[in-house]
Amino acid sequence: MYIEIYQLKQLGLTVSQIARKLKISRNTVYKYLHMSPEEMQAFIESVKTRRKKLDPVEPQVVQWLREYPDLSAAQIHDWLKERRLDANVCESTVRNFVRRLREQHGMPKSKPIRQYEAVEDPPMGQQMQVDFGETKTRDLYGHPVRLWCIAFVLSHSRHKYVEWQDRPFITVDVIRCHENAFAFFGGMTREIVYDQDHLLLVSENHGDLILTAQFAAYVRQRGFQIRMCRKQDPESKGRVENVVGFVKNNFARHRIFTHIDRWNEDCMDWLNRTGNGRMHHSTKKIPAEVFAEERLHLLPVPEKIQTEFAPSITRRVRKDNTVVFQGNRYSLPLGTYTGPDTFVEIKVTSEKQLLAFHSETGDELARHPLHSGKGKLIKNTNHARDRSKGIDTYIEHVAARFPEPGQARSYLTMIRERKPRYIRDQLQWIDKHAKDTDADALAKALAYCLKHQLYQATDFVDALHHFAERKPGAEPTIPTDIRLLEEPQRQMLKMKPQIRPFEVYQAILEGSR
Repeated sequence: MYIEIYQLKQLGLTVSQIARKLKISRNTVYKYLHMSPEEMQAFIESVKTRRKKLDPVEPQVVQWLREYPDLSAAQIHDWLKERRLDANVCESTVRNFVRRLREQHGMPKSKPIRQYEAVEDPPMGQQMQVDFGETKTRDLYGHPVRLWCIAFVLSHSRHKYVEWQDRPFITVDVIRCHENAFAFFGGMTREIVYDQDHLLLVSENHGDLILTAQFAAYVRQRGFQIRMCRKQDPESKGRVENVVGFVKNNFARHRIFTHIDRWNEDCMDWLNRTGNGRMHHSTKKIPAEVFAEERLHLLPVPEKIQTEFAPSITRRVRKDNTVVFQGNRYSLPLGTYTGPDTFVEIKVTSEKQLLAFHSETGDELARHPLHSGKGKLIKNTNHARDRSKGIDTYIEHVAARFPEPGQARSYLTMIRERKPRYIRDQLQWIDKHAKDTDADALAKALAYCLKHQLYQATDFVDALHHFAERKPGAEPTIPTDIRLLEEPQRQMLKMKPQIRPFEVYQAILEGSR
């Protein structure tokens, strides 16, 4: 670069032109132009022998990399900072340092590779796979639109069915789409594979699947077998995973949205034209042609089940006795939550009311107006803990200690109005000091606080101690253990300490005598 800069300079190029030509800064060009060949040689030698800030920790980092080959540079940086070995360097410096050590010591970063095994296609009519998808597009005015789809694919023939919605799926939508898919295929398979979606599954329960109430009733009515994928294992239903990606990227991508019905009609045309009409890359067969034979092996579906319009899904109850629906929290009566496996049935009526029902008994637990926003807490007043009952009882208990409970009750009520958050602490402090005090002192302290409007427990207790110590008709007591000072003590009282000038202390602090 040094030679190139001088060659370009001799050709008559300016500093800016040289910087653009070599893609370096003008300051670098100026620096090299002001260097003689001898200075440049010395600079190169100094760079070769220059130590890096992280060189002292190289053995430690090499040991970590040998022990944990998949260790990231960011985690190494954190470990160095934890041990105060980072030498105040940035993360990019650590990244470059780790990269050089990996190349120098031949320690490439290892990545765990999962081994897959090819699986034979199930027999005709045996299995169907189902999955959900979500995509974003734009309408005629360029506004963003979010759409949701459910995809069905026959595992043998790869014949597909897709249905779209302009709102998130709920359980009743899933059941309706199943019925539409069975009508499209002309039957159903013996087994259907699903992902662990909250619309379908409540708990895997170590293999004894617990389905949502509405979907479980539908499965019993139709009689097909359920197989759920393991958590974080989408490869076990790879056929339908590929279908969802195919639909989103080949059909929905860059398509203008006008209406959901038109969108579904265009999707059906796409299925006939491309999704089911084009040769499959794995089977090298056209799904529609193979489906013509597989259709004969499907189980018949004699009558289509009509689903209710009212949405109904199962939702987990949070430990604060709320359920989350469409981004908002809705309260439930206290005591609804009985553990991490507490669920309720949620339904939305046509009047925009959200209803919560007990999942087993079907009893209505709560009714809320459906909120259109996000992140809100919608709470019924009768779902809150009634703390006033305990406080009312406590006030009656403390007031009963006074000669005039009615007057004491009024005084304690005023304290409650002034300090509602600390009323229990206030009552405890008054009760503690009033229980061992005579009635006369209580009456005088209460009258004094009411007269001077002292509505707090500390003032009342101070007044109570004052009147409790003053007994009517009692003479003040004089201590009898007082002794007169003798002469030595009197002389000590007359003594005064020696006062030194400030300069003496200053000299001592400065170390001089």
